[in-house]
Amino acid sequence: MRAQQPRPAVRVAVRAADPLLRAGLLVELRGKPGVELIESATDGEDQADVVVAVTGSDLTDLPPSPARLVLIADRPQPAELWAAVERGLVVLVPRGEATTPRLLRAIADAHRGRGDLPAEQLGLLLRSLSRLHEETLAPRDLTLTGLSRRETDVLRLLADGMDTGEIAAALAYSERTVKNILHALLARLGLRNRTHAVAHALRHGLI
Repeated sequence: MRAQQPRPAVRVAVRAADPLLRAGLLVELRGKPGVELIESATDGEDQADVVVAVTGSDLTDLPPSPARLVLIADRPQPAELWAAVERGLVVLVPRGEATTPRLLRAIADAHRGRGDLPAEQLGLLLRSLSRLHEETLAPRDLTLTGLSRRETDVLRLLADGMDTGEIAAALAYSERTVKNILHALLARLGLRNRTHAVAHALRHGLI
């Protein structure tokens, strides 16, 4: 029977505004199985699989990377929670529960994409999403994807292989309207052509 290959270690960076708190987290995680710790405070976050951050850290300058975020917080403010979501928040760990086993489980869950938000924070996010839709998106005929319903409909039919005339007939639009929708979409998102638009929408889960 072939021996199972060990899983590669998860590369973990730690971010905290308080240097002593960061040092304590590094001690907690150092040498733990399955974790490859990135100890530099300034370099290597762009190479991390998971970033562990403590509430109060400035998340706005996290480098663009596919890293997933574990946030240690008790009652994050809505703005901080949204900033964390924008930077890839997957797991939120209450500070009182941030023991070594809990952190290791959070890192493993985040690496696998298993979301874990306490009910209070999940409720806050859902209420914020509802307000965002009612106050900002709906009046502009936009959805949470950033596309209008008309743009979404056109892209879905384009992905099905329809040409301009077929899309116009399916949606009861004129061909000029379909062309205008596509032109506005390409210009707004900086896309080159229809194929690029469909690829972008599929890659980002917009359709």
